[in-house]
Amino acid sequence: MATDKDGCFESKEAYTMNGANEGGRGRPPSSITVAIDPVALVVTECITVTSAMRKHARWAHSSISSILGASTTPRPPSADAQGTNHDRSRASSKIDLIEDDGTLTSRWGLRGKKGQSMQDNPLMSAFARLRADLKACKDIQGFDTPSLLQPFLQVIRSSSTTAPITSLALIAITKMLAYKIINVESPGFSQGMQLLASTVTNCRFEGDNSPSDEVVFLRILKLMEDMICGPSGDVLGDHSVCEMMTCALSICCHLRMGEVLRRSAEISMVTMCQTIFTRLKTLEMELGEEHEDLEKAVTQEDMDAARIDSNPEGDHGPTAMQHVKTSLEVPGIGDQDRPSMDAGSAQLDMSKAPADEVKDVRPYGLPSIRELFRVLADLLDPHDKQRTDTLRVMALRIVNVALEVAGPSISSHPSLASLAKDTLCRNLFQLVRSENIAILHESLRVAGTLLATCRNVLKLQQELFLSYVIACLHPRVPIPDEPTIDPSLYQGVPQAPALVKPLPAQGTNSGRNTPVPVKDRQRLGMEGGSRKPDAREAMVESVGGLVRIPSFMVELFVNYDCEIDRSDLCTDMVGLLSRNAFPDSATWSTTNVPPLCLDSLLGYVQFIAERLDDEPQTAGLPERQKLRERRDRKKVIIRGATKFNENPKGGIAFLAAQGIINDPNDPHSVTSFLKGTTRIDKRVLGEFITKKGNEAILETFIDLYDFRGMRIDEALRQVLTTFRLPGESALIERIVTVLAEKYFSDAQPKEVADTDALFVLTYAIIMLNTDQYNPNVKSQNRMKVEDFAKNLRGVNSGKDFDREYLQAIYDAIKANEIVLPEEHDNKHAFDHAWRELLEKAQTAEDLVICETNLYDADMFAATWRPIIATLNYVFVSATEDAVFQRVIAGYNQCAQIAAKYGISECLDQIIESLAKISWLATEAPPDTGLNTEVQASGKSIMVSKFAVDFGRDPKAQLATLVLFRIIGGHEGAIRNGWTHIVRIIVNLFINSLIPTSFTSISRDLDLPPIPLQSPAQVIERNDKASDVGLFSAFTSYVSSVMNDEPPEPNDQEIEATLCAVDCINACHSEEILGNVSELPVGSLKSLIMSLLSQLPEQDSPPYITVKTELPAPTPVRVNGSAKGAHLNMDPSPLYDPAMVYVLELATILALRDEETIAALGADVADALQAVIRDADRLHPVALSRTVFYLLALLRASNDHKYIRTPVVLHAISAFRQDVLRSCALPILKGIQGCISGPAELKNEMATSPDFWAVMHALQPLPETAPLAFQIAEAIADGPNATITGDNYEATIALLNAFATAGNVGARQEQQRDQTQRRGQQPAPQERKPKKSDVIVRGTRALTIVAQLAGRVPSLIEQSHLETHEAWRAYWSPVFRCLVTQCVNPCREIRQQAFSSLQRCLLSSELASPDHTEWINIFGEVLFPLINQLLKPEVYQTDPAGMSETRVQAAQLLCKVFLHYLVLLSEWEGVLDLWVKIMGIMDRLMNSGVGAGDMLVEAVPESLKNILLVMASGNHLAPPPTAEGASDERTEQQRELWSETWTRLERFLPGLMPELFPDIGKEAKQARPAPAESVAADQETAQIPSRPASALAEPQAA
Repeated sequence: MATDKDGCFESKEAYTMNGANEGGRGRPPSSITVAIDPVALVVTECITVTSAMRKHARWAHSSISSILGASTTPRPPSADAQGTNHDRSRASSKIDLIEDDGTLTSRWGLRGKKGQSMQDNPLMSAFARLRADLKACKDIQGFDTPSLLQPFLQVIRSSSTTAPITSLALIAITKMLAYKIINVESPGFSQGMQLLASTVTNCRFEGDNSPSDEVVFLRILKLMEDMICGPSGDVLGDHSVCEMMTCALSICCHLRMGEVLRRSAEISMVTMCQTIFTRLKTLEMELGEEHEDLEKAVTQEDMDAARIDSNPEGDHGPTAMQHVKTSLEVPGIGDQDRPSMDAGSAQLDMSKAPADEVKDVRPYGLPSIRELFRVLADLLDPHDKQRTDTLRVMALRIVNVALEVAGPSISSHPSLASLAKDTLCRNLFQLVRSENIAILHESLRVAGTLLATCRNVLKLQQELFLSYVIACLHPRVPIPDEPTIDPSLYQGVPQAPALVKPLPAQGTNSGRNTPVPVKDRQRLGMEGGSRKPDAREAMVESVGGLVRIPSFMVELFVNYDCEIDRSDLCTDMVGLLSRNAFPDSATWSTTNVPPLCLDSLLGYVQFIAERLDDEPQTAGLPERQKLRERRDRKKVIIRGATKFNENPKGGIAFLAAQGIINDPNDPHSVTSFLKGTTRIDKRVLGEFITKKGNEAILETFIDLYDFRGMRIDEALRQVLTTFRLPGESALIERIVTVLAEKYFSDAQPKEVADTDALFVLTYAIIMLNTDQYNPNVKSQNRMKVEDFAKNLRGVNSGKDFDREYLQAIYDAIKANEIVLPEEHDNKHAFDHAWRELLEKAQTAEDLVICETNLYDADMFAATWRPIIATLNYVFVSATEDAVFQRVIAGYNQCAQIAAKYGISECLDQIIESLAKISWLATEAPPDTGLNTEVQASGKSIMVSKFAVDFGRDPKAQLATLVLFRIIGGHEGAIRNGWTHIVRIIVNLFINSLIPTSFTSISRDLDLPPIPLQSPAQVIERNDKASDVGLFSAFTSYVSSVMNDEPPEPNDQEIEATLCAVDCINACHSEEILGNVSELPVGSLKSLIMSLLSQLPEQDSPPYITVKTELPAPTPVRVNGSAKGAHLNMDPSPLYDPAMVYVLELATILALRDEETIAALGADVADALQAVIRDADRLHPVALSRTVFYLLALLRASNDHKYIRTPVVLHAISAFRQDVLRSCALPILKGIQGCISGPAELKNEMATSPDFWAVMHALQPLPETAPLAFQIAEAIADGPNATITGDNYEATIALLNAFATAGNVGARQEQQRDQTQRRGQQPAPQERKPKKSDVIVRGTRALTIVAQLAGRVPSLIEQSHLETHEAWRAYWSPVFRCLVTQCVNPCREIRQQAFSSLQRCLLSSELASPDHTEWINIFGEVLFPLINQLLKPEVYQTDPAGMSETRVQAAQLLCKVFLHYLVLLSEWEGVLDLWVKIMGIMDRLMNSGVGAGDMLVEAVPESLKNILLVMASGNHLAPPPTAEGASDERTEQQRELWSETWTRLERFLPGLMPELFPDIGKEAKQARPAPAESVAADQETAQIPSRPASALAEPQAA
C-alpha cells in the first residue's frame, strides 16, 4: 500500500526498516515499531471489531457504513489536530451519536420500515467516523489520542458487547500501545491514558462463564500491565493507578475464577507492583538530596483520595464487569442500578466519567504507592475470614517484590514506614506462626526481605521475629554423646537461648486459675514450641538468608547484645546455628538443616575474616568502649535479676554493690529498677512488693504509674501487666488499698465517691475477671452484668454506681481478660505484645547499620565458643571432602580472626581441640621401649607404636596438618595453647619424627644434637629381605621371643610409619620454631611456661621406662636375624630425652636477647637449678646438658643477678666425682662461656673455691684437659687475667697439675734416645715429631707460672699482709710448682721449670734487706729440689737426663748463693747455710753411677767460684800466714773458714790448698777429728727444712 507524497503515510519499506531497527540505540522512544502502515493497521482493527459486532445478532441489521466508512469529506482539522486541549478533552468526553441532524429517536440496532434501516448503532458509527478522520490524517502521531481510542473505549465500556468483541477492542488498543502508534508524543496522550485507565477498570460485557470471559480478563490485565510498565505509566495519576490496582486485585481475589487466570493476574500484579514501587526511587532521584520532603509535597487530601478496594465484588471487580445473559434481548431487570445495554446507557456510561479523568493530572506518586502498600499489608491479616490462604500467598509474593525493589525507600518515608512497622509486621509475624507450609515459606521470605531492606526502622520488630524463630529452632535437648568423640570438644554450645524466660508458675491465683496449656502457648507463638520438620527447615533457610547479609550479625550485636533491655540476639543466633549444625538436629527437622546451619555459621565467620584488613569506619557509630560498658552492665543486671528471682534481698544487695541500684534503702531507687527491667520474675516481684515490711516499696512502686484519664479497670490492667497478684487475700488487699488511693488521687473519677468505694469496686473487678475466665465455671453460671451491679449495690457512699459505668467495665473485662501478657490466650496474647512493642518503638532509637569491622573483635570474642565446638564435632564426624574443606577453612578463618584481634583464648581452644583430635598431645609420653630402627639403602626410620598408630589414622593426620598450619604465623597470639603444642613436639621428638636439633632457630647452643634413647633393636633390610621364606620368618619370630625382643615390624607398620613421617614433614615444624624465636616477650613467656610445665615434679620419681641405657650398644638384626642382644641391667638413672629437649628449647628462647633474658631467664634458671638439685637421679647426658644450659644462662644474665654464681658452682662441685666426670665436657664448655663473658662474672667465678674444685676434678680427664687449660689460661694470663689473692694459689696449683700431666712426654724422649744410641736414623717425619698437646700445655703452664711470679710484688703490695705472711702466700706456691716440675720426667718441661725457677730465684724482687723470709728459697726450694733429684726413683724416670738436671741444680744452688752473698753475709745464719750447701755438694759428688763424670767436674768448679768470690769479698777470710801476726777476723769469719776447710777437705781434698796455698799448713792442723767428721756427715745427710736456727721463729709462726 502506497500513498502520494502529501499523504500522512510513509512507504511500506520505511515502516519495515523502522521495525527492523527497533533495537537500535539511537532510535527515539516514540518511533513506530510496526512494519506496516500504522493507519492501515488502525483501520484494519476497526473493521475487525465492527465485523465481529455485525456477526452478532444484536448488530446483524446494522448498515454497512461501519465497513465502508463515513463520508470522505474531511472533518475540520481544528476539531482534531488543531483543537486546544480543552476542545480535545470535550470531544473525548462525549460520544457523538448523531451526525449534523443530531437525531436519535429510536433504539439502535432495530429495523424500521420495510426496506429502510434505522440510524446505525453509536458503537458502529463511531468506528465509521474514526475511519473517515484517518483518511484525512497526514501524520498518525499527530492524531488526537482520545479520538483514536474513542470507538474502542465505547466497545470496552459497553455492557451490551460480548466477551469476544470486548477482547478484540482490547487487542486493538494493546497493539497500538505496543507498536507505539500511540506514544508520549501523541496529542492528548495523557488524557487518553487517563480515559483508557478509567475505561479498562470499568469494562462491561455480556458473559456466559465460558473461557472467552477469562480471556477478556487476561486482555485487561495485559493492557493494564503495558500501561503501567510502559511510557504511559509516567502520565497516569494516582486515581488511575488505584483503579487499575483495584481491578487487578479483584481479579486475583475472585475465587470463582480459574486457577490459570488467577495465576496470570498474580503475575501481572507482581509486574505492575514492581514498576509502581520502583517509582519511589525515581521520585527520590528527581528530588535529589531533598527526597525527604516527598512526604511534605503530598497533601493529606491527596492521600485520602487514593483508595484501593480489593473486594472482588466491588465496582471494578470481575462480577461488575461480567454480566451473564440468557437471551439476546435486554432483560428487564428490576433494579435500575445495573448498567443498561442500550445506546443511551452507552452514552451515559461515557458521560459519567469523572471530570478529573480528562484533565491534566499529576503523575502518580506517594499516595497511590502508600495505598497499594496498605492494601497489600491488610491482605495478610490472618484473622480475616474473607481471605483465603491462597490469597495471602499471592499477597505475600507481591509484597516481597515491592520490598525487593523499594525496601530502603519504604523505610525512608514515614507514611510507608509506619505501615511496615505496624500493619505489615503485625500480620506477617502472625503468618510466620501458621502451620500452612505455603504461607510459612512465603511469610518467611517476606520477613527476610523486609528485615534485609527496612531493618533500620524495625528494631523491636526484628527482635520479636528473631526471638520467635530462635525459640522455635533452638532444641532443648542435650547433645548426644558419641563414643568416638570427646565431649570436651563440643563444650560451649548453648543448650538454650541466652535469655529464656521461665514459664509462669503453675497453680498461682492471679486472676486465672489455669494458665494456658503449653501446647496452646506454643501455637500462639509466645514461645517456640515444636514446629514440623519442613517448617524448621524453612525457618533455617530464612535465618541463613539474613546471616548472609555481611553486616547483619554485627548489627544484632551492637543493637541488641550491647543494649541493656534487649535480648542477646547475636549470641543466640550463633548458638542456634551451632546447635542445629550438629547431625542430631536432623531428627527433629530435616537432613538439610545441619548443612544449612553450618553454611550460615561459616558464612558469618567468613564475613569477619574478609573484613580483617579493612579500615574501621567510625563515622556515626557508637564508641566501642561505651558498648563494652553497656554489655558489662547488662551482664551485671542479668546476674542481679537472677539472684533477685531466687532471693529478692540478696539480688537487691548484689545490684546495689554493683552500682545498679544507688541506695538499697531508698524505695524509689529499688522500685525504679524493678519496674524498669523485664528480667524480673513477675510472681517473685508481686510477692516481694506485698511482703510485710515492704509497704514503702509497694507505695513507691504504685506511685510510679500515672492513672490520669483512665478508668479503674484500665488502671488495674496496667498495674497487673508488671507483676502477678499474690495468692493470699491479705496481700491482694494490701495492693488494692494502695492502688485505690493512688488512682483516686490521680484520676479523681466522678463515678466513684471515695477510696472505700473504689477499694470495693477494684476488688469486685478482680472477682469478675476470675469468674469470667475460670474454666471450672460453666458459661451459664458466669456472672452477668446485673449480678456485677448487684454485688456493688450501695457501696458507692451509700449509693449505686452508674449503670453505664459498670456496663463499660463489665464489657471490657468480658472482652479482654486481665492477665499477665505471657498468660494471654488466643489472639489477645499477640495483640497485647504488639501494643506493648509499638509503645516502646515510639521511644526506641532506630537500628544502627554497621557496615564496618569496628565491632568484630568484641562480637567474635562473645560468639567463638559454639563456633569452635561445632567445627570440632563436624570435623570428627564428617566423612565427605566438601565438609572437611569448609570446616578447615572455618578453622583457618577463626584462627586469623583470633590472632588479628588478640583473642588468645579462642586460638588456644582451636589448638587444644585439634591436638585432641590428632591425639598427639598425650599428657604421658608414649612408651618408646619397643622402638625399632629400620635401615635400608643408607636411610633409616624409627618404627614405633606411636608412629604406626598415627600413620593409620587419616583424620588425625589431617587434624595435625590443620593444627600446624594454624600455628604458623599466629604464634604471637597463642597463650595456653602452647602446652598442647609442646606435648606434640616432645612426643614427635622422642619418636624421631622431628629433628633433634634446633636448626631453624638462629641462636643455637654449642652442643651436639640431643641424643635419643637407643632403639630396642636395629633392623637392616636389603633387597633380599623380600625373598625370605616362611621358615625364615618363623625362625626370626621365635628368635626374637626367646631373646625377649620386640618382633620385627612388618611392611604395613613400616608403611604407616612412612605416612606419619610424610605428614609430620608436611607440617614444617621447624618453621614454627623459627617463628617462635622472633616472638615478642609477652607471647614467648607463655611458651616458656608451657615448656617448663612439662618437667616432672620434683617429688615425683624419675622418668622410667624399660630400655637400654643411652651409651649401651644396640644389637643389629640383619634381615630378621639377631647378631646379639642383651638387656643392660645397669642401675644408673635412665635417660629422658624429652626433659632435655624442653630445657634446651626453653634456654635457647630465654637467651634470645636482653629483653628475654630479663623477662624469662629467671623462670628458666629456677627450673634448671631445680633439675640439677637431683643430680644423682639424672642420667649424665641430661645432667651435663642441664648444667650447660644453666651456665649459659648464668653468663647471659650476669646483669640481672637472678642466678647466684656461688650457688651454681657449689651445686656443680657437690656432684659425686663419678657424676662430675661423666658430665665433664659440657660443664667445662659452660664454664668457658662464663669465663669469656662479662669481666664481673669471670672474677666472681675465678674467686670461687667451688670453681677450682671443679677444675681440679676435671683437669685429669684427657677429653676435658684442653678445655680446662683454656679456662685456666684465660684466668691466669693475658690483659684480662683475674688473678687475685683468693685464687692465686689455686691457679698455680691447677697449672702445676697441667705441667705434671706433661710427664707423658718422657716416654717419647726416651724412645728417641734409644733410637739414636742404636745408630738408627729416625724417619723424616720423626726427626721433628709433633709435640704432644699435653707437653705443650705443660710448658705453657710453666710459662704462665713464671709470669705469675712477676706479679708477686704487686700482689704482696695489694694484700696488706705481714711481710713473712705475704712472702709465703705468693712466693711459696710458685716455688713449689717449679720445684715439682724440675723433677718432671719430661725433659722439656723440666728444662722449662729450671729456667723459670732460675729467673724467679734471681729476681730482684725476691730478696729484701727488710726481712729474711726470702732466705727460705734454700730450705724450701733448692735443698728439697736437690734432695728429690738425688732420689733413685726420680733418677730412674729419666736416667739420661736427670744427670744433667743434677748438675744444673748444683750450679743453680751455687749461683743463687753467690747472687745473694752480700745479703747473706749480714745474716747470722749464713754459716749454717754454707755448711748445708757444702753438704749438698758432697752428696752430689757421691750420688752414684751415671752422674759421676759430670758432677765431678761441675761441683768443684762451682765451689771454686763460690770460694773465690767469698774470698774476694772478704766473706771467707783466711787466717794470717805470718807467725805471731794477730788474727783480726771476726768470729763468724773464723768459723766460716774453719767449717769450709774442714768439710771441703773431706770430699774435695786439695781444693782449699789449691786456692789458698799460703795457708795449707795451718789448714792441715785445723782438720777435725774423724769423729767430728762423721757427725758432720750425719748432719748433712738430714737436710733441715730451714738452714739456720734463726729461721725457727718464722717457721713456728
